[in-house]
Amino acid sequence: MYTSSSRYKGKNKKQLQKMLYDCNEQLKQFSHVKQKALDLYVNFSEQRDELMRRRVELDAGDLKIKELVSLLDQRKDESIERTFKVVARNFREVLSKLVQGGHGYLVMTKKKDDHAGDGENNGDETREQDLEGRAEKKYVGVKVKACLLHQLLVLQVSFSGNEETQSMKQLSGGQKAVVALALIFAIQKCDSAPFYLFGEIDAALDPQYRTAIASMIRCLADKDGIQFITTTFRPEIVKLADKMYRVTQQNRVSSINVASKEEALKFIEHDHMYNC
Repeated sequence: MYTSSSRYKGKNKKQLQKMLYDCNEQLKQFSHVKQKALDLYVNFSEQRDELMRRRVELDAGDLKIKELVSLLDQRKDESIERTFKVVARNFREVLSKLVQGGHGYLVMTKKKDDHAGDGENNGDETREQDLEGRAEKKYVGVKVKACLLHQLLVLQVSFSGNEETQSMKQLSGGQKAVVALALIFAIQKCDSAPFYLFGEIDAALDPQYRTAIASMIRCLADKDGIQFITTTFRPEIVKLADKMYRVTQQNRVSSINVASKEEALKFIEHDHMYNC
């Protein structure tokens, strides 16, 4: 077996010196190379391998994070649509009770794309989309469509987003208030609060709407145990209220006192006659 030492066997001293001289001459060609270059190469190679290993781990973690974000985004969209459908159903029921012969529904306005059609979802339709489609989908706002049959008016309102049709202007202040209250009551049925504070919500309403609103407030208070605190100058809510307080002002000082239902109705009647 040939080894590195066997080449020197049988050599005399002069031959060995000649071989040593040749070896030194060859080494002089590498005088510009750092003596620690090999150590540095080995060290950097190990660092590169470690960085490559970390990159593989980070790429795997990045993929997992993207999958999780995509899943959460999908669940978020499903939760929004599920809640919206409940609110939309409640809105139809509430509006039909408040407006005799009327009906309406909510429309979810989404960012338009090649697969979204007109970008509307009325709460009854289910649209299947892939993961990429869901990631790009953006909710722009909610639009209300209502038909008040007894006045032949069609309502299309955009609460957010730039919509060309603004037929909400066709309605009176009272009709706008009815639609807004219907939306509030629809949300309340889905996720109720312990109490609500209304400030003269019946000020612009016609008598039939005031009666319907008062009856619904009374029904919600009895059924769900919710407290409604309302300021009013109209008799309909007072007639169905449990507790009345009269607020007066004298010398720029306001005061509040408990009043009976008869006193409250008399005060409202007197105020109405005075303003007329």
